[in-house]
Amino acid sequence: MDPVTWRLGDLTVNRIGFGAMRLPQQGTAFDPQARPRDRAQAIEVLRTAVELGVNHVDTAAFYFSATRSANELINSALSPYPDDLVITTKVGPSRTPQGEWLPLATPEQLRGQVEENLRQLGRDHLDVVNLRVSGLDDVSAHFEQLAGLRQEGLVRHLGLSNVRPHHLDQAQRIAPVVCVQNSYGLGHHPDQDDFLGVCGERGVAFVPFFALAGANKEAGTSAEDDEVTAIAAAHGATPAQVRLAWTLARGPHVLVIPGTGDPGHLRQNVQAGELVLTPEELTRLDALHLNGN
Repeated sequence: MDPVTWRLGDLTVNRIGFGAMRLPQQGTAFDPQARPRDRAQAIEVLRTAVELGVNHVDTAAFYFSATRSANELINSALSPYPDDLVITTKVGPSRTPQGEWLPLATPEQLRGQVEENLRQLGRDHLDVVNLRVSGLDDVSAHFEQLAGLRQEGLVRHLGLSNVRPHHLDQAQRIAPVVCVQNSYGLGHHPDQDDFLGVCGERGVAFVPFFALAGANKEAGTSAEDDEVTAIAAAHGATPAQVRLAWTLARGPHVLVIPGTGDPGHLRQNVQAGELVLTPEELTRLDALHLNGN
C-alpha cells in the first residue's frame, strides 16, 4: 500500500484531504458572529488544493453561513469535477435557513438530505456519505436507509461520524463501512486510540476532524505547547504541521482533513505529508498525547 494513499472502497485518496467547514466564513460555519469568507478567496483555496494533489474533500449541506454554502462553493470552484476527486459528505444533522439546528433526521428523512447534497454539489451520486450520529445508541435503522440508497446508486460508499465502537459493529452488520470520522488529534481524545486501532484491523479509514486541536483547547486550533514547538523548530516546520504528521503516523489508515480559508495555511497543511518525525520525537509526542498538553 502506498503510504501516502488509502482506499475508501474502490476510491483511492491521498491521506491529506481538505475539510470545507471553514469555507463559508471566518471560523466555523456555525458562528453567527463570524465574518463571511471572501468568495473569490474560498474558490481559490479549493482550486489550489486540487492543484496541490488533494483529492479528498469533506463537506456537508449544513456547512453554510448567511451568505455562503460550502457545497455551492465546491460546485462553483471544481465542477466539472476531476475524475479522481472524492467528495465525502455527512447526513443526519440539519439546520434551518437561519442557521438553527434541527433534531436529528429520522431514517425516512435521510433520502431528502442525500438529494439535497446531490443538488448542491451538482452530482448524480455521492462518493461517500457519513451518517453523523448524535444521541443515537442504535444506528441500525438509519444505516439501513442509507444502505438502500447505496443499492439505488445514489451513494457509492458509506461511513460513520461521531460514533463509538458499537455503532461500527451495528453498521457493518448492514453494509460495508469505508470510514469512521471522529474528533481526534494530538492530546485530543486519547480515549479514541483503541477505536483507531480497531478501524485499522478492519480496514476502515479513521478520519479525525479537529486534528489540529489539543487537550483542553478549542477544537480546530493549533495550540503551540513547548514540546510541539521544539520539534517543529528542529524540522523548520510549523506546530500545525507537527500535529498533522503525528496524526498520520498513527497508522496507514488514518486520513486528515484540515480545513482553512487561507492559501498559505493550505500549502503548509499539504506539505505536512512530507514531514517525517523520528522515533524519538514520536515517543515524546505520544507521551504528550496520553498525558495531555
